[in-house]
Amino acid sequence: MQDYVIRGMAAGNQVRFFAAYTKNLVETARQKHNTSPVATAALGRLLTAGAMMGTMCKNESDLVTIQIRCSGPIGGLVVTADAAANVKGYAFHSDVMLPPSPAGKLDVGRALDLGVLTVIKDLGLKEPYSGQTQLVTGEIAEDLTYYFAESEQIPTSVALGVLMNRENTVRQAGGFIIQMMPYAGEEIISALEERLKSFTSVTDHLDRGQSPEEMIAELFKGYDYTVEDKIDARFYCNCSKERVKRAVISVGKEELASMIEDGEPIEVNCHFCNSHYNFSLEELKELYQAAK
Repeated sequence: MQDYVIRGMAAGNQVRFFAAYTKNLVETARQKHNTSPVATAALGRLLTAGAMMGTMCKNESDLVTIQIRCSGPIGGLVVTADAAANVKGYAFHSDVMLPPSPAGKLDVGRALDLGVLTVIKDLGLKEPYSGQTQLVTGEIAEDLTYYFAESEQIPTSVALGVLMNRENTVRQAGGFIIQMMPYAGEEIISALEERLKSFTSVTDHLDRGQSPEEMIAELFKGYDYTVEDKIDARFYCNCSKERVKRAVISVGKEELASMIEDGEPIEVNCHFCNSHYNFSLEELKELYQAAK
């Protein structure tokens, strides 16, 4: 199945929802970064959230970046997404290994531990919007639920999941975000709270063959709902040698002169997709001429 995000409205437009299937993009990230199982789960959850939050943007040029800096052994995570559900990201320490949690699951909460979650929205304005909250569990879905309530004052339920195969490949990945509109009535709020309590897990539903549409249908059974958009999602990084050239030029003539004096080619690595770009001594001299 192709990765995608759906978005729509339910219960007489009292609720908006987003739901995603992201197995392939999470597996792509795992391969690019060679992540351990617990790092795959953590990064996969945040990539899934990023893909859905990207589709909340109104303009094609808008970008959402989710940053987590934490005291746990993973160190932190960064994910960036656009309105077309193109998403990229990385973990600070992708090789972190931990024993399973007491429940026998990948211990993402322990991998993150205490920390801060920051959401930056670049909406083409003079300054990007930035909201920040403390991590409440380190499990990411709960942390984003808290972020929406505290920073954006939107009652929200976030569910995210990544299920791994024994050989460390991604078996299932997906999630949903449900948000109450300001005029949502007590009846739908109470009904959804009860249904969310009995909803087993995203990966359990996906592993039983349910699609994002079917998960939404289950959550809103008895209520009207409309899927307004279905957007293909993918792991995509827009880095290129030309973009990296501009970054190298930006370090300035003094730093470039030092590189040239070393007499060795350099390699520049993209954190988001782990691509490597090599610059020969001759290329460095050309960049030096182009620098200010």
